Amino acid sequence: MPNTTKHDLIAEVSKITGLTQADTKIVIEELLESISRILEDGKNIEVRGFGTFYTKIRKPRPARNPKTGEVVPLQRRVVPLFKYSNEMKKKIVAALKQKDQSSSLPG
Repeated sequence: MPNTTKHDLIAEVSKITGLTQADTKIVIEELLESISRILEDGKNIEVRGFGTFYTKIRKPRPARNPKTGEVVPLQRRVVPLFKYSNEMKKKIVAALKQKDQSSSLPG
């Protein structure tokens, strides 16, 4: 299953909205920049029916280098995360089930 790129997203939104790809690119890039800035400020972003962007502090812990087996200490760090809403999860699961069922039909 190939990934969708930012370019693909811009083309899709442009097609649906009727905006030019240049205008759509500006809007999408500013949306992504705004999300980044808000997370950098330590705030969460909740988009009802879609999900929540948030950050989490990971505690320091020992880790292991998979190549050498050497124990490497990981420092305390902040990681950006995204949690889908229950509504979005249901849509995704239903779409994937339908896709799976239609692909398994004898043809």
